[in-house]
Amino acid sequence: MLIGGHGRRQSGMGDEFWQYRPAQAGDPGRAIDWRRSGRSDGHYVREKEWQAAQSVHLWVDLSASMSFTSGKAIPPKSDRAALLAMALSILLMKGGERVSLASLGTPPRIGTLQLRRIAEGLSQQGEADYGAPDARLFLPHARALFLSDFLGPIEAIEDAVGMASDRGISGVLYQILDPAEEAFPYQGRTVFTSMSGTVRHETLRAGDLRDRYLERLAERKDHLSRIAHHAGWRFATHHTNGADLPALLWLYEALEGPR
Repeated sequence: MLIGGHGRRQSGMGDEFWQYRPAQAGDPGRAIDWRRSGRSDGHYVREKEWQAAQSVHLWVDLSASMSFTSGKAIPPKSDRAALLAMALSILLMKGGERVSLASLGTPPRIGTLQLRRIAEGLSQQGEADYGAPDARLFLPHARALFLSDFLGPIEAIEDAVGMASDRGISGVLYQILDPAEEAFPYQGRTVFTSMSGTVRHETLRAGDLRDRYLERLAERKDHLSRIAHHAGWRFATHHTNGADLPALLWLYEALEGPR
């Protein structure tokens, strides 16, 4: 198979066998598979499956929410998202894929200059509490990856995935959470403040909120999973205290796997 190539289920350029067909007038002699032809009375041509490079759109949530970290030894969600997006872009381009960063509003490209653009785009930081993907510029039949905590309004995620799916785009929703957001370890008097500072909530009994919070988080994950399932996408959650290499390999496999 061509590196980075994806089978199109029709004959054309490629290395993978597609089918035998009877030789026709105009076929060059070198195209005839003499071994297959020797088993019958006719001449047969061995066709290969057409393969082409794939376009991949990356949306990385650059909102204030993604800058959260619960400890000095744990990277912010934005750092982990940027690291995965950059490493994945390099892997995909080495495989011949064209990649774009949705926030740049430019088409998928390949090469060192495109990697530099993506790196610069990932260094930006939004001011809003939560980000929302925009799939309007995604190419039909491409692939897409959304990297976010997905803690903001879920309707925006649902709309973007629906729009992409309608264009024949397959993809991945990859949720990145800080371990504290998963475990809710807070007790006693606690002040919760949004990363932009626009929302503030103080409680004297934070532990009493834990069960309700975990229930809401489970509901959010289930909703994201159903959005992905209905669109033929994949969904997974990654925690910032976890290893980045297994996450990168999973994402690469998820995007490069069968459609």
